[in-house]
Amino acid sequence: MKTVAVSSHAISQALRYSMLRMQAELVKGQKEATTLRVADVGLALGARAGHSVSLSRDVSRLNSLLDSNQLAASRLSSTQSALGQIAERGEELRSALAAALSGSSDPEIARADGAAMLDTLTAVINTSINGEYLFAGVNTDVQPLADFNDPASPARVAFDNAFLTHFGFTQTDPAAANITQTQMEDFIDNVVTPQFMGADWDTNWSSATDDRIVSRIGLNETADTSVSANIEGVRKLAMSSVIAANLLTGPLNVGAVSAVINRSLTFTAEAIAKITDQRSETGIQENRISNATARIEMQIDIFERSIVDLEGVDPYEASSKVSALMTQIETAYALTSRIQQLSLLRFMS
Repeated sequence: MKTVAVSSHAISQALRYSMLRMQAELVKGQKEATTLRVADVGLALGARAGHSVSLSRDVSRLNSLLDSNQLAASRLSSTQSALGQIAERGEELRSALAAALSGSSDPEIARADGAAMLDTLTAVINTSINGEYLFAGVNTDVQPLADFNDPASPARVAFDNAFLTHFGFTQTDPAAANITQTQMEDFIDNVVTPQFMGADWDTNWSSATDDRIVSRIGLNETADTSVSANIEGVRKLAMSSVIAANLLTGPLNVGAVSAVINRSLTFTAEAIAKITDQRSETGIQENRISNATARIEMQIDIFERSIVDLEGVDPYEASSKVSALMTQIETAYALTSRIQQLSLLRFMS
């Protein structure tokens, strides 16, 4: 019979190594119990680990689309609100112009409303969010609309020079009283209108681009997510406001006043209709983003379920495993403590 010597030190070291192994298993088990996913995907899935990584990458890409869709939806929502403010103020101007044209109110009220409309239009079109101008097209870092009330602005200078060149005197000159209705209509149609509806708009008024911001709202879908200050509704509303606010300051006769108010009223009505159309188009884009976001969320849910099928662990099994490991570790600690207390002197005493 062969005798093998076993020391208390050897037993203690064996328990120590066992505890180290169990502690590593405990960390792994606690991670699985917390995340409900396997701690080591490669070890658990083997060849299928690549499929799991691919699914996770798809989820990450879709989540990025969700974030960009949220920004785009926020931009369009702010744009929609801004267009609503412009349309509301435009309706007030139209009412004031209609009242002045019918003779039920003083043209001075229409002039004041035109000036207020111009202030509102300039402020709203130059709205910025997070440092980006809403109506600047792709030039989001450039203020889109010039301030006509600034005497040095190109828009103001061009308009005043056009009046002076066409009539030979300024708007407030007493000679303005001799302007006939036909002459005023000719000035508005052939001199003023090209400044707003032609190339002069880009030169004197707008720093915005016609190109809009195009955002990817789905894996294979894009949408226009901005509105430019160069749309027809904004141009015509600016023109009607300037006509009312600037030309009614002079000593015009009844015929010339009628021409100014009538043209301003026509442009205002056309502008409101165009802005309403733009609001509808913006609403369509908002709806597209909402639908795309819903589809992406469904895709993410499907992918995440697939990932759980691959990497998921039974929560009860994971919890039981952790409890069992903790019990074993506590037992090992107790045994180690008892073994360390063993000594030959204590045995012989």
